[in-house]
Amino acid sequence: MKDYQREFIKFCLDHRVLIFGTFTLKSGRVSPYFFNCGLFYTGEALLSIGNSFARAIQDAGVDYDVLFGPAYKGIPLVCSTAIGLSLRGQQAPYAFNRKEVKDHAEGGYMVGAPLQGKVLVIDDVVTAGTAINEALGIIKAQNAKLAGVVLAIDRQEVAPDGSGKSAIQAIEEREGVPVKTIIQLDDIVEYLKEVGGHEADLAKIAAYREQYGVKSA
Repeated sequence: MKDYQREFIKFCLDHRVLIFGTFTLKSGRVSPYFFNCGLFYTGEALLSIGNSFARAIQDAGVDYDVLFGPAYKGIPLVCSTAIGLSLRGQQAPYAFNRKEVKDHAEGGYMVGAPLQGKVLVIDDVVTAGTAINEALGIIKAQNAKLAGVVLAIDRQEVAPDGSGKSAIQAIEEREGVPVKTIIQLDDIVEYLKEVGGHEADLAKIAAYREQYGVKSA
């Protein structure tokens, strides 16, 4: 695990973006932890996640022409990522979509740079892959090509579709593009072991992974 990943996990814990307890997810699963990117709502928080996304993108070495943030959560994430990359000397145009088509002025449902060439999608987390599939539809409608996906976190659990694969694995195999993340659940577990005091949380995470975790090949 790299220093920026440790710093990101610490920031998420300190600002309760990452919390432990009992949480019913959209999938119906009862998770012992919850990661809420919606809590990155201050300038400090956006700077933190923007820098973290920038580091993850540069580490991944993905070739792209424009960043795309799917509405709604992807909008602040893609904006902060573009700023984070700029601070690291890399200029990255970005775009996002509207959920509702604008019927006046310039019209349409796209905002920002033209969505063309190789598009790198920025989002928070993928569970079933529905939001990414919608984003892919938008990219194809603009005659652009998906270059890859970068997420805040990989929960490393199987999708609810019964395939036994994670949504991330399914996207990589189907689209033939990389899906990268700032952190994985493995990183969170490693960090909690390093700092200590989370033995009960770690035990619950282990039990959850036994039931829903992606099995090693």
